Amino acid sequence: MYSTTLQPDQATWDAFVAAHPRAHFLQLSAWGVFKSGFGWSAQQVGLLDKNTGKLIAGAQILYRRLPLHLGSMAYIPFGPLVDWADIGQVKALLKLIDRAARQHRAVFCKVEPGYDVPPDVLKSLRHRPSPQTVQPPRTILIDIGGRDDKGEVIDAEKILARMNQGTRRNIRKGEKFEIEVREGQRTDVDNFNRLIQTTSERQKFGVHVSEYYEQVYELLIEQKTAHSPIKATLLMAGYTDENTGETKDLAGIFVFALGQRSWYPYGASSNEERQRMAPYAVQWAAVEWARKQGATTYDLYGIPDENVDYLERHFEEREDGLWGVYRFKRGWGGRVVRTVGAWDRVYNPLLYWGYRTYLYFRQSAVHE
Repeated sequence: MYSTTLQPDQATWDAFVAAHPRAHFLQLSAWGVFKSGFGWSAQQVGLLDKNTGKLIAGAQILYRRLPLHLGSMAYIPFGPLVDWADIGQVKALLKLIDRAARQHRAVFCKVEPGYDVPPDVLKSLRHRPSPQTVQPPRTILIDIGGRDDKGEVIDAEKILARMNQGTRRNIRKGEKFEIEVREGQRTDVDNFNRLIQTTSERQKFGVHVSEYYEQVYELLIEQKTAHSPIKATLLMAGYTDENTGETKDLAGIFVFALGQRSWYPYGASSNEERQRMAPYAVQWAAVEWARKQGATTYDLYGIPDENVDYLERHFEEREDGLWGVYRFKRGWGGRVVRTVGAWDRVYNPLLYWGYRTYLYFRQSAVHE
């Protein structure tokens, strides 16, 4: 029924990813190239329909060395791209993934399949729940296009109506205080990096090194290949000082779109001129940008991994982790959703135990 392929050409792979019902930008070849600059290597594997020769299932696998000479790990973010209801297809693809991972001396393969994957299926296929996630398992999705449950078109007014009053008011304040939003250029990444360091210090969470965001811009925006289906932009929000005529950036975000999905993975804002509500202005501009790209969902990408009741009871008092950004994101009229989380497929139980032990003691040292 199937034949297999290792490392298909990028145009073929990206066309497959873009057309798949579970499409995600982390499975695009450009993301694999990007990660190769930060200690990973990337490989795409896939199943071909024997009759048509077309890719029908596949996975981009990222590889990285483990600490303490424990071997390497394989990692599949928001994949594999497979019909999880077709167990025969799933098993055939996992067999190919296992072969590729073992050739790279992987101790285990961590998969984060995304949404609507039954845990029982993963367990039956020898995956075990992992305590270590890479992507935030819980997020807020905003419906920004298409039709709602009543069949009515979701337009800008309907999106605004779903927001809480405070968020709508702050968007209007951005307009009142003459915040201007523009698509950033390469030189604006330096401003974004300064803003995100400020955000990190204020919100008390870690961010990537400056080179990370520079490479995101260069590979996904500036040097995007002709065949790549991803759409991406850096939006910067600022105002012009009346006295000096100088434009001052107050907020910025990266936003991506692929097919009918869009994501906001990185955002930053200044401690200055907070009354101008630049983060709200730039976020609303990003929603409008995503709608123009044809997206019908907008992923705010990462909130604390707690159920809705707990989030709503504690968001005003918690300051750690992602709680600060949750206070911002909860007002945009979206729905809280959770992926199936991270699951490990173990190839070497002894070395895997060594890695888990290392993680336990490292985390214990951080909390002491």
